[in-house]
Amino acid sequence: MEMGLVLGLLGAGLAVLLAGTGSAIGVGLTGQAASGAVSEDPDMFAKSLILQIIPGTQGIYGFLIGFLTIQRLGFLGGGLASISVETGLSLLMACLPIGLVGLTSAIAQGKVAATGVSLVAKRPEELAKAMIFAVMVEFYAILAFLVSFLMLQGVTI
Repeated sequence: MEMGLVLGLLGAGLAVLLAGTGSAIGVGLTGQAASGAVSEDPDMFAKSLILQIIPGTQGIYGFLIGFLTIQRLGFLGGGLASISVETGLSLLMACLPIGLVGLTSAIAQGKVAATGVSLVAKRPEELAKAMIFAVMVEFYAILAFLVSFLMLQGVTI
């Protein structure tokens, strides 16, 4: 396999791996808080679940960038692209924003969402505020996704 393809695949893998890892950690942190809240009040399940889902979006963004990269390389269409090392590096660099920001923002978002579960456990009427706090972190993941998407579209294969 050509080195350009290897670098492109590395980028796709990192986008999925890093953003997915961040989401898994963030969802796990929130799930721990949610389990405690639900053990005290079973009616907290739906509200906690809403907050737990939020840190999972970074994994979806990383998956989309990884999927688009693999598609651009021809792994899904049959004919593998023949690309230079420079093009492979460009694809790798295009995947890094969502990979790195997805990793860190999903963990931070999980911490905010976990604290939101505690807020809602004490004051159930504050769910909207807890969601807003968690979604504020999402903004940076969306920016990273857009940058990765635009960079990926700019790489000529």
